[in-house]
Amino acid sequence: MGEFELIRQFFAAAPCARAGGEVVLGIGDDCALLDVPAGHQLAISTDTLVAGVHFPEQPDPFLLGQRVLAVAASDLAAMGATPIGFTLALTLPNVDPEWLRLFAEGLNRMAESCALRLIGGDTTRGPLSLTVSVLGRVPAGRALTRSGAEVGDLLCVGGPLGDAAGALPLVLGQRQADAQLADPLLARYWAPQPQLALGQALLGRATAALDISDGLLADAGHIAKASRVAINVQRDALPLSAALLAFAGLPGARACALAGGDDYVLLFSLPAAEFSALLAEGWPVTVIGNVSEGQGVYLLDEQGRPLDVDRRGYEHF
Repeated sequence: MGEFELIRQFFAAAPCARAGGEVVLGIGDDCALLDVPAGHQLAISTDTLVAGVHFPEQPDPFLLGQRVLAVAASDLAAMGATPIGFTLALTLPNVDPEWLRLFAEGLNRMAESCALRLIGGDTTRGPLSLTVSVLGRVPAGRALTRSGAEVGDLLCVGGPLGDAAGALPLVLGQRQADAQLADPLLARYWAPQPQLALGQALLGRATAALDISDGLLADAGHIAKASRVAINVQRDALPLSAALLAFAGLPGARACALAGGDDYVLLFSLPAAEFSALLAEGWPVTVIGNVSEGQGVYLLDEQGRPLDVDRRGYEHF
């Protein structure tokens, strides 16, 4: 099977590849054409996932298709952007039609869940890796960034932390567990749900935001540095799922939540006056700390005393 037949059969014919909305022209030409509404800015982000680094060497192709798009789409959520489309650059060691069919099905399922249209990309031969670029739109001048956190703000997260990191021993075959514990953890690893609607709800409310990918403490450091403030995290306020606590125990669950990464939930600073309204609207947000004068990220115990931290998050180099 040649490159263009591969694209036509598995990707160009997928439901998520149909033109519509802001996508005027999708797959089939040298470039896609987008029509962004007046008064909006284009939000663009790129993520690369490499076999043996971001996922196991022999992944389930359906699950991988979901994951590769979800982790990229989470960046749109972090900016409060409305999804438009995405491109996929796929490097394969060989052509396996059944593998490609399952991968395309997983990709399409996540694309439809996120309202993203496949608008182009590339295929080539080599070690398995995937690069996704996502595009969205946000009202001009209103995008959520990392640089607006203010002293006195609450520090909030959009859901439980640590589940995906807790699942890693299961993903790698290092541990086993009953389905009632394993399934919810594995779902958070293989099919994270980008918090797109929450990101849009935070426009005009949150002062700074990002999605947690490398670990809570490491990513909180990006807000602290960009905003020139101190971020204080209350260890005992971390939202932890029942499955993670049962699987890893309290110390292990906290370690996963603080530095494990792969959560893809939103971390944001918020004026205290906005918090009750978010709760009233049904958003599953939790206050885990606050913003103060200073610089850096501090983990505090129940008495407000600083705790030593051995590991803050994932680093590639």
